[in-house]
Amino acid sequence: MKRFFKPIEKEGSAKKPSISPAPFSASSGISDGVADGGVAIASGEKEKQKEPLKFLTWNANSLLLRVKNNWPEVCKFVSELDPDVIAIQEVRMPAAGSKGAPKNPGELKDDTNAAREEKRVLMRALSSAPFGDYEVWWSLSDSKYAGTALLVKRCFKPKKVSFSLDQTSSKHEPDGRVILAEFETFRLLNTYVPNNGWKEEENSFQRRRKWDKRILDFVLQSSDKNLIWCGDLNVSHEEIDVSHPEFFSAAKLNGYIPPSKEDVGQPGFTLAERKRFGSILKEGKLIDAYRLLHKEKDMDQGFSWSGNPIGKYRGKRMRIDYFVVSEKLKNRILSCEIHGHGIELEGFYGSDHCPVSLELSLPPALSVELVEQGIEKA
Repeated sequence: MKRFFKPIEKEGSAKKPSISPAPFSASSGISDGVADGGVAIASGEKEKQKEPLKFLTWNANSLLLRVKNNWPEVCKFVSELDPDVIAIQEVRMPAAGSKGAPKNPGELKDDTNAAREEKRVLMRALSSAPFGDYEVWWSLSDSKYAGTALLVKRCFKPKKVSFSLDQTSSKHEPDGRVILAEFETFRLLNTYVPNNGWKEEENSFQRRRKWDKRILDFVLQSSDKNLIWCGDLNVSHEEIDVSHPEFFSAAKLNGYIPPSKEDVGQPGFTLAERKRFGSILKEGKLIDAYRLLHKEKDMDQGFSWSGNPIGKYRGKRMRIDYFVVSEKLKNRILSCEIHGHGIELEGFYGSDHCPVSLELSLPPALSVELVEQGIEKA
């Protein structure tokens, strides 16, 4: 989400890099229970898993700053959760390419001493436990703005990775907003959705409308496989998804009147955005995984973005980070959790967003195979 309310840390004032991660420990939270349409992975059957089942999404609000300032806590969290896939938004690292030359959005900039040092710090952190178990893909902006990263455990190598909504591997979306990984039975879409902004004159309304239409077209044209769509989607769908609906509905930019009533309010909570998101879910036959499992409003841990703890946005929070999945995966959803809580941003690790996780059960075919093997052993 665009940082209207929280000052961005200056990278020059960051702490000295702390890249000695917490010791790796495998997750002990794997369920042995059975869910409709599949089963969870028991520890003895981990080797049977053929595709990722546990996913994490997080808007890091500058991955380099998180490495410098928050890395031991981030490593501890990732070690304990042990996700198969980590989707990151707003990495804010520039793409490779010297001044005046074409950029390579798939590689980190390293043509100056400062850029090489930043790349070294970041890649050293990502090559250490627990992140050394993952392969990483980048989609980057030309400057320290936006950008996404996707980390996938090496045992689950995707069949294909592309960086645009038209699924062209060589083409990257502007500002590195998309990474799409295709596996055998599903596609994983990691997006940093453009913020709607406040003013039509700044072209932000039009940009967001165009993006929403392209996402809908992508969903409808990609129905041959199940979809897991995650990331900072920059929209709060219903009133339950914000802490103070009246506040966000009436929010405005001083001196500016939006072109229509549907464009009034906090970016991400205007009626126009919410309606378009609802249409994407309905027409694309998609499920909001968190809301499926969490029906009631949770004022402590029900929001993934929080305003600055100092000022008028203290305690004002939104749920704008999602896992949206195909309806066919509905019965395989074991959990979808928001991992930060409170107005003091506990579990946010320095960002104004906190991590969100999704866990699926094994697909039915593999569930049957495991049951049959169990009978034979007995």
